Amino acid sequence: MGRLAALAALAGLTAVSGIGSATAAPAPVPDDKAVVYRGYQIRVPSSWRIVDLDEHPRACVRFDRPAVYLGRPGDRNDCPAGLIGRTAGLVVQPIDRQSAEQVTDTTAVARRGSATAPSAASENDTIRIAVEDAGVLVTAAHTPRTRGQVRGILDSAELTADARRTELPAAGDRDSAPLAAAGPQPGDFLGKGFDACAAPSQAAMDAWLANSPYRAVGVYISGATRACSQPNLTSTWVNNQTGKGWRLIPIDVGRQAPCSAFSNRMSSDPATARSQGAGAASASVTAAQNLGVPAGSALYSDIEGYASTASCKAAVMSYLSGWTEQLHAQGYLSGLYSSASSGIADAVSVYDDPAYLRVDHIWFAWWNGRADTDGGSYVPATHWANHQRLHQYAGEVSESYGGYPINIDRNYLDVGSGTPPPATCTTTNLDFTAYPVLRSGATGAPVRAAQCLLESAGYSPGSGTPTGTYDAATVNAVQAFQSSRGLTADGITGARTWTALLSRGTTPTLQNGSTGEAVRRLQRALTAALGRTVGIDGIFGSGTDQAVRDYQSTRGLGVDGIVGAGTWSALQSGR
Repeated sequence: MGRLAALAALAGLTAVSGIGSATAAPAPVPDDKAVVYRGYQIRVPSSWRIVDLDEHPRACVRFDRPAVYLGRPGDRNDCPAGLIGRTAGLVVQPIDRQSAEQVTDTTAVARRGSATAPSAASENDTIRIAVEDAGVLVTAAHTPRTRGQVRGILDSAELTADARRTELPAAGDRDSAPLAAAGPQPGDFLGKGFDACAAPSQAAMDAWLANSPYRAVGVYISGATRACSQPNLTSTWVNNQTGKGWRLIPIDVGRQAPCSAFSNRMSSDPATARSQGAGAASASVTAAQNLGVPAGSALYSDIEGYASTASCKAAVMSYLSGWTEQLHAQGYLSGLYSSASSGIADAVSVYDDPAYLRVDHIWFAWWNGRADTDGGSYVPATHWANHQRLHQYAGEVSESYGGYPINIDRNYLDVGSGTPPPATCTTTNLDFTAYPVLRSGATGAPVRAAQCLLESAGYSPGSGTPTGTYDAATVNAVQAFQSSRGLTADGITGARTWTALLSRGTTPTLQNGSTGEAVRRLQRALTAALGRTVGIDGIFGSGTDQAVRDYQSTRGLGVDGIVGAGTWSALQSGR
């Protein structure tokens, strides 16, 4: 409490002084204030906290509340383990060999005489700019909602008379340790681990390796809901820890349940949520690969506790299906972290439901103090029984080993390495918010969906379906299907071909109030035919009713909102 009070006292300062040469700026206008560090000046909202890390080296660099941190983060920070959520924040630190380890291919370098880099890319919800004329590396964290605000702050940057140039070390001058983990993570492991909000320093990891009972560590590698800065988390850090015997638990904390209080939430529409899960998986794989965490590793989606409802569960399980499908496509295993009573309970309830893909590992938060993977009444012993469990058995406790205190959550792992199962038509997603035009050379989830639809219609794209690649065999299969429906046989899967493929099957009469798989087929086909998103949930409600009427009207059919033989015939003909 004392340290929090000390940090809060800094909030009213325009800038704070210290070894890092943070200097007072001119009086700010009411809505913002100037912050100057080593000749680099920015303007931030007056409500933002300013923290001098040279004066307060143990301060937690956290982004769940807007702040600017000046100086180099210390190796003994006071970050609560349970911090989740992000608003926006900046870290401005000196350029040196240590900070240069954070530089990646997406780090922008401000041109001579300038403090800005307007074209700086955002990767993993982070923008990083090296301002060599002031000798500082600027790291800006944001969410999708605050990206514009953060870019505006970065674009306000100026050089002052105190600026002194320090260039980034040349790539060849930086440490050149092999930048890869020692095998898939966490791999085969039975024993204790911990997770912390920020990846600990090398000195702390060494001290804990020598003195603690832990041999696995959870690290937040991706996601726009991460709360803490990760100055230590580089490929060199990953290589060093795994080379010394640590196992890593890579965590993505992104969109949260639509029924939660978080601002960064997944859609309540299952098809959209599934697409968001796939996007999160792709971004997490990119982050993992940049850190040297190889294929075959498990990546864990952190979905915090929520008060589940039927619609909320459908969205979360759809999100995890997209997460799992995309990770498998890129050679990674999927994991879910959540509370035993919400996300895990929902995953248990759909364990054998073919509508959803099952995650490979579960990591359940149940703070019962027992270092084991017994899920009690939450997880049946038959579920995820083949070395597929992690148990967070205690939370937000402070432990110290070798003089390095860290606030942690305690975990027990029983996990095994494995190969992601190959994609099959049984598990391939058919629900999309839009069905893109596909032609030779296309790849990805929509191609797998088209290949499976062709296979089920009797027009096989070849052995190994689905491959996810629109090859010559797929073109031939599409042409054959098109010919059978009286469509132009060009081998391109456009709106008409998609409509015919998606609607194929039985033709029961459907109307407002109908439910089931036939309604899902209808909703998919209408999405393709109308070129707009129709909620795919298997429930014929007002949105589906309007979509049916729009389709009937534009196809010259009787407009009654009832899907009978005439409407099915038009859909299955690709009209």
